[in-house]
Amino acid sequence: MIISLGAKLMAKFSKPRFDRWYRDAVKIQERIFNELVQKGSTTTFGKDHDFKGIHNYEDFKARVPIRDYEATKPYIDKILKGENDVLWPGRPMYLSKTSGTTSGVKYIPITKESMPHHVNSARHGLLMYLLKTGRTDFLRGRMIFISGSPELDTSGDIPTGRLSGISHRHVPAYLRKRRLPSYDINCIDDWEKKLDAIVEESISKNMSLISGIPPWVEMYFERLIERSGKSTISEIFPEFALFVYGGVNFQPYRKKFYDLIGKEVPSLETFPASEGFIGFQDEWPSQGLLLIPDAGIFYEFIPADQFNDENPPRVPLSGVEKDVNYVMILNTNAGLWGYNIGDTIRFVSLEPYRFVSTGRLSHFTSAFGEHVIVEEAEEAITEAAKNTGTLVTEFTLAPLVDNPDGLPCHQWFVEFSKEPDDMKQFAEILDKSLQERNPYYKDLVSGNILQRAIVEKVPKNTFNRYMKSVGKLGGQNKVPHLSNDRKIADWIEDNILKA
Repeated sequence: MIISLGAKLMAKFSKPRFDRWYRDAVKIQERIFNELVQKGSTTTFGKDHDFKGIHNYEDFKARVPIRDYEATKPYIDKILKGENDVLWPGRPMYLSKTSGTTSGVKYIPITKESMPHHVNSARHGLLMYLLKTGRTDFLRGRMIFISGSPELDTSGDIPTGRLSGISHRHVPAYLRKRRLPSYDINCIDDWEKKLDAIVEESISKNMSLISGIPPWVEMYFERLIERSGKSTISEIFPEFALFVYGGVNFQPYRKKFYDLIGKEVPSLETFPASEGFIGFQDEWPSQGLLLIPDAGIFYEFIPADQFNDENPPRVPLSGVEKDVNYVMILNTNAGLWGYNIGDTIRFVSLEPYRFVSTGRLSHFTSAFGEHVIVEEAEEAITEAAKNTGTLVTEFTLAPLVDNPDGLPCHQWFVEFSKEPDDMKQFAEILDKSLQERNPYYKDLVSGNILQRAIVEKVPKNTFNRYMKSVGKLGGQNKVPHLSNDRKIADWIEDNILKA
């Protein structure tokens, strides 16, 4: 097959670059740093922060503070007003539109220098998979990408839309004819109508690669099975050979996923974001993702437990340590400087630099000083499901401060596709597992400050209904697994449990 042969040649051609990532990541980062500072020195931001006076990383830290979107927004506003050379020389090629938690809509610049990395890094992930496994079966059939709308707003001089829509325009021509859904179907706004249309369009096709965020792909699989009358996805797509995903931890969804498919299918985990493509899986089996050192990004890291200190420690890639939970800071060739994207990671290897995502800085539960992170909660519920033979569809955790039945506690809202025979046993294993992973939480429970967790079983489609109520059903949106408030919990209680 011509495509398989071409992919093998591309993989062979890419291997020296991958080898440099393994061998010279720190040196590559030093080069990226110098290139970014030199390019940025002519911009409004560079002049405001004296880039001409930056000769090393310490100079950079002294001049460029850590900032989130709110602090970057004045510069984005200048771009929107038509100014040139604001954050990066010239004007952005695109503005990626994302949903912010405090800023409303966010507009993330993508430049002609950064755009190739969004496309090439995804391709590198597939080539790495081919190199390491030798498998080309995922290239035999069609590919489907469950994502947001590809439509862009072109009313201004900078096309604006979701990253999925922007990337859609840069898919190589040789793949475009084999890719689903079609443009018109992908543009349907209503997620459930769009999903039904995707099912109708793809159900008779030979799908070999399926990509998307696990909970929405899971919905796609359920609709396919319902529509076809078949028992498993393997009966519908017998050549389905690779699942590509990113954005959430696959572990809580894995067992149900494979039950729906009817067998285990290889998977490839990636870490794409509007701000840049961070990494992808490079071993099978693997713990962690390989950090991409030459994707136009200079990385910085701040220990998450010190992030809110007055002067938190801030290190480049060469200064990171294993098993520390870091807030990841980006400086990019799209003009983001000292930018906190809100993600936290933990390095599991330094030779090469591999990491696991531990969640979002804003997604945690610490109403009682326990600071539970997403990674801990997802591992705990996965263990509880495994040990009770249950299948969890989705979940969220919130603090219950004013517990009418006793001490404060954690309240878990869990949607099952296969319920535990004994809910009490499930809750006990879940709570014990979280205590093992978080010593602060364990001390609070053993010290009778908190009582053990309460698990609330919620009906099917509870989380889909919640996401629809906040306008985030489908696409690249994810259910927050942790909250430090009761916004989601109260909605579930008011609209589901008490309705």
